[in-house]
Order: sequence, then structure tokens, then C-alpha cells
Amino acid sequence: MTSLLWSQESQQEKLEQRKAQIQQEIRDNEKLLQSVKKKEKSAFNVVIIQNTKIQLKEKLINTTEKQTKLLSNDMYINQVQINKLKKELEILKEDYAKMIVKSYKSRSEQSRAMFLLSSENFLQAYKRAQYMKQYTGYRKMQGEEIKSKSTKLVDFNDKLNIQKTAKQKLIAENERERISLEKEKQEQVKLVNVIKKDKNKISKEISKKQQEYRLVDRQINKLIREAIAAANRKAALEKAKANPSKPVSTAAVSSSVIELTPEAKIIADNFRANRGRLPYPVEKGYISLGYGNQTHPLFNTITVHNSGVEITTDKGANARAVFGGEVTSVIVLSPVNKAVMIQHGDYFTVYQNLSSVSVSKGDKVSIKQSIGTVRTNGETGKTVLKFLILQNTTYNDPDNWLSGR
Repeated sequence: MTSLLWSQESQQEKLEQRKAQIQQEIRDNEKLLQSVKKKEKSAFNVVIIQNTKIQLKEKLINTTEKQTKLLSNDMYINQVQINKLKKELEILKEDYAKMIVKSYKSRSEQSRAMFLLSSENFLQAYKRAQYMKQYTGYRKMQGEEIKSKSTKLVDFNDKLNIQKTAKQKLIAENERERISLEKEKQEQVKLVNVIKKDKNKISKEISKKQQEYRLVDRQINKLIREAIAAANRKAALEKAKANPSKPVSTAAVSSSVIELTPEAKIIADNFRANRGRLPYPVEKGYISLGYGNQTHPLFNTITVHNSGVEITTDKGANARAVFGGEVTSVIVLSPVNKAVMIQHGDYFTVYQNLSSVSVSKGDKVSIKQSIGTVRTNGETGKTVLKFLILQNTTYNDPDNWLSGR
């Protein structure tokens, strides 16, 4: 029972941390929303950001509901403990009362002496003396047990009262969030109705951006294949140096899969072992666009593709390496948009939409080291880092690898 309570308390603590994280993301989103509302003439970007805020609020409500459910389970367990203690106390007190009555009847020193003197022999007298001593000790022990269980009962009752208050607070908090969420959705509907008039124009803009993203992805794929081929050529040369008598293969090296050296294998294994535990590539921020093919947040007939995740952060934020590795490329995607690619064995992390870069090709970087400044879009006021993870040439969902700040 104690281990179960400890486990539930641990879960409650994790949920509280997750809730605090979501609340911070909502605050960051609200700050960005107010900034964009001041600058943005079109309602489109406002709706996109507000849509993220709605999703965050839904996550917050869901997390609070989990907390309430877990708290209800804790309260049930504590109530079971209270009922058990009450029953045990009842039995103990009843038994103790009988003992006291019996002791009262034989309370006189004369009756105790007669009980000893009426013994048939010394051994029996000794046993009777021991019995009286044990009886007195047992009575004292019963009294202590009653006292101990009574204290425990008070503690459990206090804990239950605290939990009841906490549960009421969570329910009230959730109700406030639901009301706020409903207002957000109503405002969203009004904005979407305004935007629908410009659907054709927006659709063309989305298609144009998707083409730009595909061109960038092709450029990154080319660079990754070059990095893989370079790593394989280097590995082949190292093998040749280690075995000079063995002829060097003249066959073309692979550009799709890295042949890991022992050192590179250790790095790749360590990177893989940290799946779900990597820090965010920015100190503060939230995922504003997820990975893969997904329905556009405003138009369900439009599908958008994202090869990584987009993380909205504060203006002037630094991008940082999520793991130690070597910079294989610094890419200029446009005069105002740069990217950095870092190799971790046969894994690659890519950091796009940087206004400036503070590392160079060949640099060794450590975890959380700053590699550049995330660009702020002059039109929308949004500061968004696009972050990719690949194993060789295979894209992964970065959200499955990241844990938190």
C-alpha cells in the first residue's frame, strides 16, 4: 500500500511539472499572439497562433483531469486506510477495556500476594510472577499501540482533508480553463470566417511555401548524402592505414548509410540511448507545427508536410545543440536564413531559420552549446526554429526524441 501511494505521489509530481510546462507555453503563446495582433494586418497568422493556444489549453485541461483522477485514487486509498485503522482501534479499545476491568478487580496488593502464595511450588510461583509482569507489559504495549494508531488516524484524516481541498481547487481550475477555452474557440470561429473569404489566395501561398520547404529538404538531403559519403571515405582510409598490406577498395562508397567506426558507433549508441530525453534546441518555446503530413489547422482540404518540427520561441533566442557532435555543414538557405547540420554517429540534427551562426564546419559542439540566433520574421513577428532529426537519410519525428528544457 505504501509503495502504491509513493508511486501515485510520483505520478502526481510529474503531472504537476507537465502542467507547469504547458502553462508556461500558453503564456509564451499569449505574448506572441499579442505581438502579432499589433503587427499583422491579415488575420491568418493570428488564427494559426491562436489555434496553437487552443490546443495547449486542451492539453492543460486533460492534464488537470488526470491529476484529479489520480487524486481521487489517493483519496480512496487513504479512506480505506482510515476505515481499517478505525476498525483496529475499535478492537484494541474493546480489548483494552476488558483488560482494565480485569486489572481493577485484582488491583489489591493482597490479592496479588495471595495469587503468588497459593502456588504449589517455587516454580509455579515464579511462572505466576512472570505472568503478572508480562500482563502488565502487554497492557502497557496495548496502550502505546492505541496511541500510535490514533495518531496515524489523525494524520490520515488531515491528509484526506488536504486532498479534498486540492481536488476542489483542481475542479474549479479546470472549470475556469473550460470557460476560457470556449471563449477562445468562439473568437477563433469569427476569425476563420473572415479568412475563408481569402481561401484561394491563402491556398496558393501555402502551396508556394510547401514548394520552398521541399527545395530546402532536397538541399539538406544532398548535403547529408555528401556527409555520409565523406564519413565512409574517411573510414576506408583509416582501415587502409591500419592494414597497409590489404588493398584499398576502389568501389564507390555508400552515400545512404554510414559505416560506423568504433568511435562513431559509441556516439550513435549514446544518442539513441537518449531518445525521449534530449533537451529542446531552444531554452524556451513550444512546438507550433508537428512532424509529417497533417491537415492544415484552418482548411481541412489542405494537407501540409513538415520534415521536422517548428518550435516557436522568443525574439533573439539562441538555437542550441541537443547533443554533442561535429558540425558537418553551415548552409545558407537565403540571405536571411541559415541552417546548421550536426553529426552524431549515423544521426544528424538540423537547425533551420537562423539569422546568424556561431559555429563553423568541422567544429566539435557540446550539448546545449549555442550554435546561432533564431531568425524573427519581420512581417509576422514570429521567431520559429525548424528542427530535424535523421538517421542516415531517414527522417524521424523530433517530438519523440525531445523531453523538455
